[in-house]
Amino acid sequence: MNNRREFLKTAALAVAGGLVLPNLLSSCGTAGTNVKKHIGLQLYSLRDDINNIGIRKVLEIVAKTGYVNLETAGYGNGKIYGLDPAEFKKAVDDLGMKVTSAHLSRGISEDHDADMAWWNEAVSAHQAAGMKYMIMPWSPLSGEDATLDNVKRYGEYFNQIGLITAAAGIKFGYHNHNFEFENKIDGVPVYDLLVENTSPDHVLFQNDVYWTQRGGYNPVDYLKKYPKRIQVLHIKDETAIGASKTMDFKAIFDQAYANGVVKDWYVEVERYDTPSAEEAKKIAGKLKLDVSALTDSIADVQKSYDFLAAAEYVK
Repeated sequence: MNNRREFLKTAALAVAGGLVLPNLLSSCGTAGTNVKKHIGLQLYSLRDDINNIGIRKVLEIVAKTGYVNLETAGYGNGKIYGLDPAEFKKAVDDLGMKVTSAHLSRGISEDHDADMAWWNEAVSAHQAAGMKYMIMPWSPLSGEDATLDNVKRYGEYFNQIGLITAAAGIKFGYHNHNFEFENKIDGVPVYDLLVENTSPDHVLFQNDVYWTQRGGYNPVDYLKKYPKRIQVLHIKDETAIGASKTMDFKAIFDQAYANGVVKDWYVEVERYDTPSAEEAKKIAGKLKLDVSALTDSIADVQKSYDFLAAAEYVK
């Protein structure tokens, strides 16, 4: 999982130097009915597959898994996974899905005007794709950089980005890893300081429940602590959702429903298990794939969907 953090950090530094559908938690199918649940997927879960077989073929596979809402992680130079935003949107729409959120990152550079120009171009692209959210998935607020001055600097940066996205009808947010909880300033986690130093009108928080727990805190406690600021979730586990049996997803979903503001959530699978021969045959059959074409990542994405689709507490 450190690979993702390094990937995001490298991407953010590179760009700094120049470089869903109906409400998920309020309009989902009810347990015990045949109504499909609107379970979202962060496409970073299938990053290697995208690199190997291309985004269009991956989207075709995802459409068969049951996921309905997608979150991207492949923006650059005005394009999404190398496609014009409208073209990407059409590819997703034609498969019966919706792209509703995006992860993209540009850290603060020495050229503020260039930073804002980058975000303005990005907003135009994501507006054309029909996005509801633009989420920054990384910041350099760890280690020696975890200072109150830096938190305030990034808080103001996020506020400015949020103003730009709001003008286009898109919400801006921040996605955490574990370091925002492990790094503390005067005993207060960086995560809390970011919440306190950003505008509730222009910056929401996408809580990654797994990373929150890995950072030493209960994600349910944070849903209770910031019931209005945490508006989007990443549902994650060690590998496939439910595999580790260390995440209390029922409590997480119950609190999210109780808060009433969490309308969208996305599965993200970062590490994978190899399915048994029997599992592989079953999953490949469902997806109409040759078993040899079934990767561990595709298998775990499917198992994650099946776990949540079968969970009575997921509405």
